[in-house]
Amino acid sequence: MSRMLTRRSVLTGSLALAGAAALAACGGSGAGGGTSNDTANLDASEIKVGVAMPTKSSERWIKDGENVKKQLEKLGYQVDLQFAEDDIPTQTNQIDNMITQGVNLLIIAPIDGTALSNQLDAAGDANIPVISYDRLIRDNKNVSYYTSFDNFVVGGQMGTSLLTGMGIIDADGKDTGVTGPFNIELFGGSPDDNNAPFFFNGAMEKLQPYIDKGVLNVKSGQKDFDTVAILRWDGATAQTRMDNLITSTYTDGSRVDGVLSPYDGISIGILGALKGAGYGTASLPYPVVTGQDAEKPSIISILNDEQYSTIFKDTRKLADAAVQMAVAVLKGEEPEVNDTTTYDNGVKVVPSFLLSAEIVTKDNVEPVLVDSGYYTADELK
Repeated sequence: MSRMLTRRSVLTGSLALAGAAALAACGGSGAGGGTSNDTANLDASEIKVGVAMPTKSSERWIKDGENVKKQLEKLGYQVDLQFAEDDIPTQTNQIDNMITQGVNLLIIAPIDGTALSNQLDAAGDANIPVISYDRLIRDNKNVSYYTSFDNFVVGGQMGTSLLTGMGIIDADGKDTGVTGPFNIELFGGSPDDNNAPFFFNGAMEKLQPYIDKGVLNVKSGQKDFDTVAILRWDGATAQTRMDNLITSTYTDGSRVDGVLSPYDGISIGILGALKGAGYGTASLPYPVVTGQDAEKPSIISILNDEQYSTIFKDTRKLADAAVQMAVAVLKGEEPEVNDTTTYDNGVKVVPSFLLSAEIVTKDNVEPVLVDSGYYTADELK
């Protein structure tokens, strides 16, 4: 299968200046813009960065946190890295403590993008810049910058991989002429994560034309994001929902042909429900199940012909983007951005740097994940 990689080119020069202008328009000297506490005149060893990650229960967040910490420390900065185990009060307390201890900059991947207003107000009062990491912090002016992947495009890649896996389009994205109908079910991410609707809407942009033509059939009828969303991206919750879909919708002899899943942990839960219902045999093979984050259990599942695909978001590159952004802010410079229009957090459009992701199937695990050093071959056995 060829790589179906949609890349947003990194804009420089005039767009970076546009990002600076946008920042000045909505920032001021607080955490919404500018440098922190005259850090431009300090040595890196005198500067402390607080890094707040949502959980250690997901392999990708461990990698994110460790990569950010490693890169900052390599540059000489002090780092306070905390994981909140998907508990909002824990994360708010961790950030409160970072502010009290006098960090010079915050990098935050929120559990709930709407739950940190008090902390961001305190950061603004203390003139501490805030970089929102992968998940956008909403409803507060004191978000300086945002770095993530192009989440709508990532959702489109999920939809594309589902269509490709089911043979509806070929590797070049062209219709194969199959008419179906194929039964599919839809899963969304956590409703408190700003990225989740982007993923879902991006995927539906690819799937809806085939639903309208009758090639795809959402047999349960559950199509809207609020209905299919899985709180906290929880695999056990996804497994329960898939169990319920199977027993309520597929007891008439019909089968599930495809499942849109927005995250590998959800995919593993879905596959558990399907296996419990008798899928995964020669007579009843697994449906095409998508995913996201290229987590190790899902890559092994893909190699074992269970999960079909995932979206690889190289956390090393995301960490690098966040660190470059942080260093620029701490030096009193404007960091590079390549999007100044998309990410409105309800109060301001947050200047953003967006990265590209890649579809991974069994065919390209080795060149994309092993040859790049993200995993070793032994780790995937």
